[in-house]
Amino acid sequence: MNIEGARALVTGGSEGIGHGIAKALKEKGALVAIMGRDEAKLARAAEELGALAIRGDVGVEADAVRAVEETVEKLGGIDVLVNNAGFGIFKPLVELDVESFESVFRTNVVGAMLMAREVAPHFIAQSGGHLLNISSTSGLGGGKNSTAYSGSKFALRGMTECWRAELRPHDVRVTLVNPSEVQTPFFEKLGREQQLSEKKLRPREIADAIVGALEIDVRGFIPEFSVFATNPF
Repeated sequence: MNIEGARALVTGGSEGIGHGIAKALKEKGALVAIMGRDEAKLARAAEELGALAIRGDVGVEADAVRAVEETVEKLGGIDVLVNNAGFGIFKPLVELDVESFESVFRTNVVGAMLMAREVAPHFIAQSGGHLLNISSTSGLGGGKNSTAYSGSKFALRGMTECWRAELRPHDVRVTLVNPSEVQTPFFEKLGREQQLSEKKLRPREIADAIVGALEIDVRGFIPEFSVFATNPF
């Protein structure tokens, strides 16, 4: 795919990995829309990036529908969806409440499904497009206190395989991306200290890998890849 001139929507694009991806796409000449829940943070990021700001919650059906409609209307179509919005709650199984569990799945699973569902008809109609789901290495192997988060990422991986099977006959590429340790505000939002390190990944490394995956000629694609920090310890 030639990224220059491509129309892309990045969910959770106002910070962290999503912001890094949006920035890398803009640098390649893409037209970019970013979606987020925090209006002030979203506005600042959109101004910095020169991107279209779309406020909304991916887990709310009306917001997902509107976000795709607005992207198509204002960018003239859509070629790339980056399903990046997500968060985690980490509790031991014996302390895990239904509300926390469902809130993680509402964003990480239901939200991803809603966004993909709304974009898919556009990709099918134009016989092309690239859907990227940002998962985690936590979706490759579970760990203690990670029932909600890892469970949601395992679910996203399964859905990705389903969508790939459905959309591949329409020349639509579907890719799952599994980052490992990335320095973002992820843990700060949980009230936990972010361990900064020059050895851990930055959003830029994930973005660079995604740009590479997008730029492969459309006759082929990478169905899934992981980006590990070489030695984060």
